[in-house]
Amino acid sequence: MERGTTQSRKYEEYAYVLDFSSRGRSKTVRGREGIIVTALGEERLTLLEILGLDESEFEIGEKIYIGKEGRTKVQSVLGKLDFEQLSDSAQTELNNVVSTIVTNNESRFVNYINNAQPLTPRKHSLELIPGIGKTYLKVIIDEINKKKFDDYKDLESRAGIKDPVNHLSKRIIEEISGETQFRLFVKK
Repeated sequence: MERGTTQSRKYEEYAYVLDFSSRGRSKTVRGREGIIVTALGEERLTLLEILGLDESEFEIGEKIYIGKEGRTKVQSVLGKLDFEQLSDSAQTELNNVVSTIVTNNESRFVNYINNAQPLTPRKHSLELIPGIGKTYLKVIIDEINKKKFDDYKDLESRAGIKDPVNHLSKRIIEEISGETQFRLFVKK
């Protein structure tokens, strides 16, 4: 089966721990108790509630495997969470985890920038990223037309965008927290 040919539901393979409670109560599944982990999926950037296996230990910021086969610490993915359901500590940790994901998936995000399209004749999708206005947009597009960006360093040096990880992370946080209706990165 070729990738992208069917509209099958995509599941996260990995998630990053934002918070956990060794004796917690599920917010998504009534009556479910145990090791309740709040995490952010790496691929779709969705907030998830996970039931850990008894005796499992978790660390804040840890990358855990939540795919279908061969889980070692996770009993089940209970459901999706809204930003408002996050504990204060999970909200605080979100910035670090998003930065980690944006840093560790550099080619994915650079690829996004290289292939980003206008949303309307007057608004380009890149302008939705904090720090990129009309001026930077023009420079980025001119540079892409010469040669696509290789990595963040290339983006910084050729387009003058300082700390692209920070700008992309800010946008993702805006999408997760519901500050913006339009989503570039976070999947429903």
